[in-house]
Amino acid sequence: MIRSFYVLLWLIPLTAIWGTLIILTAIFDRSGNVSHLCGRLWAKMILRASSVGVEVHELENISSNQSYIFAANHQSYYDILALLGYLPVQFRFLARKELFRIPIFGWAMHSAGYIPVDRSRPREALKSLKRAALKVKQGKSIIIFPEGTRSPDGKVKSFRRGGFVLAIQSGKPVVPITIDGGYKVLPRGGLKVRSGNIKVVIGKPIDSTPYSINQKGELMQKVREVVVENFNRIRHGK
Repeated sequence: MIRSFYVLLWLIPLTAIWGTLIILTAIFDRSGNVSHLCGRLWAKMILRASSVGVEVHELENISSNQSYIFAANHQSYYDILALLGYLPVQFRFLARKELFRIPIFGWAMHSAGYIPVDRSRPREALKSLKRAALKVKQGKSIIIFPEGTRSPDGKVKSFRRGGFVLAIQSGKPVVPITIDGGYKVLPRGGLKVRSGNIKVVIGKPIDSTPYSINQKGELMQKVREVVVENFNRIRHGK
């Protein structure tokens, strides 16, 4: 627990400082790009304070000049830090609305252009997807966690279809992202932060244009198969 207290001692002031800076920069930069870069530095500092390393593999599969829908499995809150800190493209998260209620942190997320999702209200969730579609049209990539929540055991769970509607409507490629290691650092429901290493594998983009809305399940399954294949490759060398 000593490490957890140490991380907390860093987390609170760093979030206050960088969160305030993100909110202020958003006043002068409506695009949210500078705020996102501030968030990247914040994430790297928290990861370093936690003694958590991040490895990103197959980054050559994506281009900084293209916008995507990134679909990642979700093991831990540290997945968010790993992607924010080490995925070197401009993107915005679709995130649970509860996170936006956290003082400073939530305000900073809003200022950076991240999009709250109310999964308990389908109509509000649909509005969130429309806001995300607007971000995509502006050239921003979007990250979704199709499992809907953190995996309770670290394994890849079933996907939900909502984010793939966004992909089909936008016509943007879907990039499967596989994450492993976050579960050991901070599992769902856990309070003890452990040092460790998080591996991120960037899959090859999957063209969404051949799929209709009625085929969103097929696109979802294809993306999940790649995520699972890379997960097994990371964990078991398959």
